[in-house]
Amino acid sequence: MSGFDDNPFADPFADPSIQQAVNPPPPAGLEDYDPFSSTTTKPQSNNQPATLPTTAPPPAAQATPPPAYTATAAQQQQASAAEFQVLKKRQEELEQKAQELSRREEQLRNTANQQGGSPTNNWPPLPSYCPVGPCFYQDINVDIPLEFQRVVRLLYYLWMFHVLMLLLNMLGGLAIFVGGGAGETFGLSLLYLGLFSPVSYLCWFRPVYKAFRNDSSFNFMVFFFIFFFQVMVSVASAIGIPSMGSCGWISVGRAFSSGSIGLGVFLLLVAMTSTADAAAMAVLLIWVHRIYRSTGASFAKAQAEFAQGVMSNQHVQSATASAATSVVRGQFAAATTPTPTSNSAASSDPRF
Repeated sequence: MSGFDDNPFADPFADPSIQQAVNPPPPAGLEDYDPFSSTTTKPQSNNQPATLPTTAPPPAAQATPPPAYTATAAQQQQASAAEFQVLKKRQEELEQKAQELSRREEQLRNTANQQGGSPTNNWPPLPSYCPVGPCFYQDINVDIPLEFQRVVRLLYYLWMFHVLMLLLNMLGGLAIFVGGGAGETFGLSLLYLGLFSPVSYLCWFRPVYKAFRNDSSFNFMVFFFIFFFQVMVSVASAIGIPSMGSCGWISVGRAFSSGSIGLGVFLLLVAMTSTADAAAMAVLLIWVHRIYRSTGASFAKAQAEFAQGVMSNQHVQSATASAATSVVRGQFAAATTPTPTSNSAASSDPRF
């Protein structure tokens, strides 16, 4: 206890420092103020408020507006190419619409002409002084729908190429005959040119033309049946089977083996033409068959069209009506005429 001198039980407010803090002296008035009582002066200080110097940012740090966007040459080229494709597509659509409108206008004019009379035949395009006139009316741009005009036009070009092949085949047979060969090839090739040129038009091009024009399953069936055999005959002609009347690859080999180089070169041209003709026919046959299958046509539809066409034919109707009339008249005559057996029996009866 020797280390503690203060009395713990003493009054804590008796301490002078506490009393001075609790009871401060009253402020002195103006009458008690003596400016000369204190001569101490505060030293002057040059303290100024702290201010930071204003420094301008460097020119590189100043915010500059972004440069104007300019497309690169590649981007401009791509954009121009895309715009060109769009414009080209629109132009094609407009051309198709214009062709369709012109086709419909021509069809309306033809319909108006048909009401007054049948349309004027324009195929084959023979001169006016020819004694034989055109036999058919053919206009692909008018009769055929726009989506099928290409394939019909290619079939027409194929028919013309087939006629050219027959002409070259005839010339090849003539060359073989002049070169000392048999005249059988020349005679048959001449017959093929004169016979198959119009027959091929009538038997397979005209049916497919009417099939696309009228959406006729029956004409499609006729075309497929005949054109399939046409492809087979063209393949055999390209091969050049002997005694068939064709100058194919076999004839080319014989010409070169016999030493006739000029004849072999010409027959090679004929064989290449025949091969191209057969290949084009096969391709177009497959193409037309795909179009036929995509249109929803069938063999049953072809049968229905055939039956409807037969029943709507005026000649068939008149023949049926005349046959039915003759049958009815025969039955009526048989019913009204007395039988000879009854007369003979009546005359043979004995009289009493």
